[in-house]
Amino acid sequence: MPMGGDGEPMERIEGTLSDVREKPTRWRLVLVWLLRLLSVIWMIKGLMAWSIIFGVGPEAAIPFENRLLSFQAVTVYFAVIDLVAAVGLWLTSTWGGVLWLLACISQLLLGFFFPRLLPLSLPLLVSYGGLILAYFVATWLAEVENA
Repeated sequence: MPMGGDGEPMERIEGTLSDVREKPTRWRLVLVWLLRLLSVIWMIKGLMAWSIIFGVGPEAAIPFENRLLSFQAVTVYFAVIDLVAAVGLWLTSTWGGVLWLLACISQLLLGFFFPRLLPLSLPLLVSYGGLILAYFVATWLAEVENA
């Protein structure tokens, strides 16, 4: 029998690693699925921005380099931040949620202050608001459930 540092026999630890791991709680699982769903949506959104840059799809009538510089800057910004946020959301990391919130808030602010550059419709505003609210509620409920 193995001996401890004080000469006393050590008790055998029964169980497996799966017994030691923390089981995901219900709201933690809901949060993970919400983040994965948001990741897929933002991946598609980012790829659509890249399709505009590469001139593929319905907006290819005007080449990207012939568009306004402000449009180019906004398109490249969202092409990058949406894909990076999508990866972070898929990994369920904190930085992914922060980048996703940054992407959402910046799109809402740009749509509000520059409506000709980035049109903002009421359904888009309601869906972004609902997704942000769902993210905060699911995060809060997952943390409260683990406490």
